[in-house]
Amino acid sequence: MRYRILGSTGLSVSVIGFGASPLGNVFSPVPQAGDDALVGRAVDAGINFFDVSPYYGDGLAEERLGTALVPHRRNVVLATKCGRNGSDRFDFSAKGITASLETSLRRLRTDAVDLIQAHDIEFGDIDQVIHETIPALWELKRQGKARYVGITGYWPGLLARVAAEAPVDTVLNYCHWNLFSNDMDEALCPAAARLGIGLINASPLHMGILGGVKLPEWHPAPPAVRAAGAEVVGFCRSSGVDPATLSMWTCLQHPSVASTLMGFASAGQVDSACAALDFDPDAEVLQTVQRQVSPVYNTSWPQGRPENEDTKRAMAGLEEDEIKVAKA
Repeated sequence: MRYRILGSTGLSVSVIGFGASPLGNVFSPVPQAGDDALVGRAVDAGINFFDVSPYYGDGLAEERLGTALVPHRRNVVLATKCGRNGSDRFDFSAKGITASLETSLRRLRTDAVDLIQAHDIEFGDIDQVIHETIPALWELKRQGKARYVGITGYWPGLLARVAAEAPVDTVLNYCHWNLFSNDMDEALCPAAARLGIGLINASPLHMGILGGVKLPEWHPAPPAVRAAGAEVVGFCRSSGVDPATLSMWTCLQHPSVASTLMGFASAGQVDSACAALDFDPDAEVLQTVQRQVSPVYNTSWPQGRPENEDTKRAMAGLEEDEIKVAKA
């Protein structure tokens, strides 16, 4: 395993992080009996960064992760989230944020988390996020219930704008730097570097599209993106390449990302991700995959409130740039 410092926090985190959404049965049922073995395999592989949310399975993922982490808690960096409580339930108020973390701490069987993050801020009122949510997170830090404060979301430009207006330690962006996309680099990466913010990447499999399994009905990606993913998976398997390993390897090439989170449902998936640490992709295979995804490269889908979408990214020092937003 390799490790990087998470921004200005001083935390040393594994470049591969454990995304715990599968423990909430978000994509498909995951047997609870295997939780200890799954988390143990990750820890044995050197993974020390674990990320979860009350949104994943209405608290189930936190319950399961908290139980499995009991023997490992002192040796891991534990992150959870608040603000998003369901597919259409959000509460970014100070009162809601405070109550959410109190409940999360009980589920996670810990007195404090290392990182508390406002979850999917594109679904909130951004003025409230800046002036109420983030200050509430800092108050929780002052109380000793969290060591650091962060924000998460889908739109990189929105995250960059909020981080420039309100102090945060970390930013987590998903589905914007992997085999399908690199537009996290346009506004968010420069902003994070300028502000000394730790950068976390998530969804190397593009929310499971490159996992080679049936996607849930709620999946937001447009048909063209799904089709490209299926083509990549088929080609990789016919070429003797694990698409999950190739996907994680791609994400590990980013010079500024401290950790890339992958959702793990089995010990085998941990092994596939960690194989990326020593992976040396065949140049022709890589070129073919790049050709397969090129028609949908940097394609985004509607997510959150319409007024928060990065239909235009305008940041200080950057030119306005139109983004493709695919309508399913």
